[in-house]
Amino acid sequence: MENNCVDKKESEPAATQWKEQVVDLLYWRDVKKTGVVFGAALLLLLSLTVCSIVSVCSYVGLALLSVTICFRIYKGILQAIQKSDEGHPFKQYLDQEVALPEDVVHKYSDLALAKLNKTVCELRRLFLVEDLIDSIKFAGLMWVLTYVGSLFNGLTILILVLIGVFSCPIVYEKHQTQIDHYVALVNNQVKDIVGKVQAKVPGMKRKAE
Repeated sequence: MENNCVDKKESEPAATQWKEQVVDLLYWRDVKKTGVVFGAALLLLLSLTVCSIVSVCSYVGLALLSVTICFRIYKGILQAIQKSDEGHPFKQYLDQEVALPEDVVHKYSDLALAKLNKTVCELRRLFLVEDLIDSIKFAGLMWVLTYVGSLFNGLTILILVLIGVFSCPIVYEKHQTQIDHYVALVNNQVKDIVGKVQAKVPGMKRKAE
């Protein structure tokens, strides 16, 4: 019994640590680390607006290889001059384990499969008009997205999403009370409008569950 408890405790930290690191990044707990990740991701997306993904990946790979090869040669020359035996300059990184834990991979692949199945069922329900109100809402969303697509391309939307992901959590954390208040007001207004429309238009009332 004790061994099972120990194994469970040992398998949990990997996923928990990963979640904590993501939260720390999004909430700018370490400004330098978040700045590097955000800047690198934003620079990559901006580069993709100018060059193809093949060119961007090639240039990034060449830049990294240029730095590591030059540093490797520099350290080799330095060791030869000083007659030291420090070994490979990247040895500590080469010895580190980089394989993903199997339990974490299985866990998140199962979650992704469950989400995919749920999405497929929801799309079937919407397109086959199981509920008229939900299908009309979905049609309205698709109509709005046609205008969004005419104004922005996919990369522009990704850039805006990236900026939102790294800015919205910290803004919400600082102004949570005011944001929750206004969101509640908007939700109440939307519910009132939908309720009035359902009451006036025949055949649009939801079926009792």
